[in-house]
Amino acid sequence: PVNVSHGPASLPIRLTVESDLSNMTPESYSSSVVEGGVLLGALRRLQETQRDFKFTVKEDPDFGLLLESVNGVAGDEREQTYWEILSESSGEYSRLDVGIGCYKPAANEHIILRFSTWTQH
Repeated sequence: PVNVSHGPASLPIRLTVESDLSNMTPESYSSSVVEGGVLLGALRRLQETQRDFKFTVKEDPDFGLLLESVNGVAGDEREQTYWEILSESSGEYSRLDVGIGCYKPAANEHIILRFSTWTQH
């Protein structure tokens, strides 16, 4: 039998939103990305389907699209806060080496959006 595929396959991914700076309860979401698609697409799909998830991006001339705010919490250069994007695998966390407009999640990947600060306390 021939697999008839209507467009690219959809890969499920998990997202967790958490904060280093407040005792915000981490929130977990499920989304999906088309095979070969970028993380930005998964965030947009999540925003369309989950009323309690929203995000904004800003374009940096050097680094492309940066995550600006998640669920109404925005990074602030004066406060030296920003959204760090990590991938978790078997308890190991690694920072994404490219931005949300370029990063291509794998099936069942766990992405963490962590509100963090540049300065170590």
